[in-house]
Amino acid sequence: MAEEEPKDSRDSPSKGGGPPESVLFSKVERSPSRQQHLGKMNTMFGFVVDAHENKSLNFGSGESPYHRRMRLREEAERKTSERRNGNGSAESPTANGSSPDSPASNSSSVEQQQQRRQAELEEKLYVEEILEVVMDDGRQPVAEVIEAVNVKGVVAQPWAEQPSAQNRILLKGGKVVNHDRMFDADVYIEDGYIKQLGKDLVIPGGTRTIDATGKMVMPGGIDTHTHMELPFGGTVAVDDFYHGTRAALAGGTTMIMDFVLDGKGVLPLDAYNKWMDKAGAKVCCDFSFHMGLTWWNDKVKEELPILCKEKGINSFKVFMAYKDLFMLRDDEILDVLKTCKSLGAIVQVHAENGDVIDENCKKLLALGITGPEGHLMARPEEVEEEATHRAIMLADQVNCPLYVVHVMCKGAADAVRRARMRGAVVFGEPIAASLGTDGTHYFNKCWRHAAGHVMAPPLKDATTPEYLLNLLANGDLECTGTDNCTFNADQKALGKDDFTKIPNGVNGVEDRMSVIWEKGVHSGKMDPCRYVAVTSTNAAKIFNIYPRKGHIAVGSDADVLVWDPTATRTISAATHHQKVDFNIFEGMECHGVPLIVISQGRVVLEDGQLHATRGVGRFIPTPCYSQYVYNRIQTRDVSRAPQKVDREAYDGPVIEIKMEDKKGMQLAENPITMNRDSMFQARRAQPGGRNLHESGFSISGEQADDNQPRHAQTRHFQPPGGKTSEGFW
Repeated sequence: MAEEEPKDSRDSPSKGGGPPESVLFSKVERSPSRQQHLGKMNTMFGFVVDAHENKSLNFGSGESPYHRRMRLREEAERKTSERRNGNGSAESPTANGSSPDSPASNSSSVEQQQQRRQAELEEKLYVEEILEVVMDDGRQPVAEVIEAVNVKGVVAQPWAEQPSAQNRILLKGGKVVNHDRMFDADVYIEDGYIKQLGKDLVIPGGTRTIDATGKMVMPGGIDTHTHMELPFGGTVAVDDFYHGTRAALAGGTTMIMDFVLDGKGVLPLDAYNKWMDKAGAKVCCDFSFHMGLTWWNDKVKEELPILCKEKGINSFKVFMAYKDLFMLRDDEILDVLKTCKSLGAIVQVHAENGDVIDENCKKLLALGITGPEGHLMARPEEVEEEATHRAIMLADQVNCPLYVVHVMCKGAADAVRRARMRGAVVFGEPIAASLGTDGTHYFNKCWRHAAGHVMAPPLKDATTPEYLLNLLANGDLECTGTDNCTFNADQKALGKDDFTKIPNGVNGVEDRMSVIWEKGVHSGKMDPCRYVAVTSTNAAKIFNIYPRKGHIAVGSDADVLVWDPTATRTISAATHHQKVDFNIFEGMECHGVPLIVISQGRVVLEDGQLHATRGVGRFIPTPCYSQYVYNRIQTRDVSRAPQKVDREAYDGPVIEIKMEDKKGMQLAENPITMNRDSMFQARRAQPGGRNLHESGFSISGEQADDNQPRHAQTRHFQPPGGKTSEGFW
């Protein structure tokens, strides 16, 4: 039979969906009676390969190729059996008594063997029926083409990629918790996004169903403050972007916001590229960057618009501490504030008075105080409170939004609270450490234990965590991070003889969600909605990634937790997933545990087993001009704009001031603001005495005639009170 080219594009291997080139198509002539056995078939199977194996096809009233083949095979077997039984077996004596060795018997045996081989050949014949039914608009068959395919060799063709059960998840029976409300609903996830939300959802087959009955379904956490593999003090933080983000997922955090923080002299774009290279191949969850500004000049300033518009960074951090390392002067901070406001960005601040800290460190070391307790002594609460107040004041002068990172003390928190009451756009960020532990550990007799808590600003007294938690629950503080920057014992030991050389940093990225639930929700200070706000939603709003992140809604990223509020776990360095060998929350029992963690639509934590994958994390750009932040800034620009007072010009007389000293010199300044030298041109006292009424005044105690020689003694010829008192004396 002559070969024919496929008549339809679906038959072409190059188009995908047809058989490979090794399959030969040939026309088969069928009698009309045979075609009457063929019925209608579903149009979605217009081109069928191996139709006889597809039991789901519906051929209507006709005989399917599968059933025809089975019928032909049964007929062949029946005819073979009849020939064997009716004519006698080839191996048995014949009916007329002839022996098997007789010529007649041999002839019959050969004929039977040929018939048997023919029947076996028919049984083994692999014939495919390919039907193409062309339907008109009335869904009636108008033409049929029946072809046979001689299969010489088939290469498996993959199916078009379809969402697997791993990519289709139904969270059924849970209580959805957002920042604004809680409600009962099922959540359907597909291809990394939330596709449906509600009850009685219609979902495709093959969807994996997870029973969330009695559990809470909430957005994954966003850690606003991490330092993965940060170079510091001559070493590098031990939790890199792989181990750090892996641990984050284990604790229910599905996105981190890390700081690009390089040394002076490194331009921001170069630092950004360096951090992106470090993070890109390692992160297990989504991430974003803040940019640390460790120095400031025109070159740095010129790169900020590029970072905002092309690199997806909308937040820049300045330091008021770490003198001679990261610290900026007030005039530089003011310029940063003005520049960031013009770009619609947010300025973050590490608020501590670096000059005071530097002096305190020198004093303490001179006194022989070298242990971790010196770290706290050098940074009393006042240095953080003053710097926080000063940073807020500077930001308020140019009406730039300010984000105070790691609020660690009551005074700093109060400064933020008071500024917000005045209407300032300022956000305070307590961290897991300041909410979950305190500074009494600095006085522990074990040096390793004390050094393990060293961070800047330091932890404060035992009453501080509850105070900060109250402000967080009531809305005075906005969101939470961890300042996760971890160093092992041998790294901390760089400062064994000098507390200023202990690398600063603690853990928290894995434990933040449970610690805040324990201290906030389980204690009754906040409800689950507020918990979602401070661990996820508020951060997403401030950094302009809401509602993609921080929200359970159709279209949001499928970063979802199934949270058990009654389950407990005990925090320990022996069981945590971080690489660091110490945990500041050691032994803390926490209520509230993530049972299921879903990141990018995939289950990464289940039944206590972590299934994180290196390098799958995506960089999430943070666009400028967050509405949550800049709507108020723009309104304040209008409402607080300086207003000129319109009045009639003064047209009265103006006196002419002519002031000359005794030497005839015209004074250039107004007498109220005269220069310092002119202040000491007053009339001199008589020799031998000082006229205190006419001498100049200085806070230092300096007097105008300090350089004049003094008499060794003065002889008085009159008694006290003058001559009028002679009688008394």
